[in-house]
Amino acid sequence: MPLFTFNTAADYLEAAREMAASGRTTLARLLAEAAAELTPDPAEATRILSDFPGLSLRQED
Repeated sequence: MPLFTFNTAADYLEAAREMAASGRTTLARLLAEAAAELTPDPAEATRILSDFPGLSLRQED
């Protein structure tokens, strides 16, 4: 598995796609949520999340 460097929403989205393709759907959703947070356009953020369905497992402080 390649080592990822996460600097942009695109980095998170690429990793999310790879995780989804390998059957790691929960991790894919978490990575997609991170990508959506870094996306300035709310419509694009919504689209990203719709591509990776599921409930959020993120825990906020």
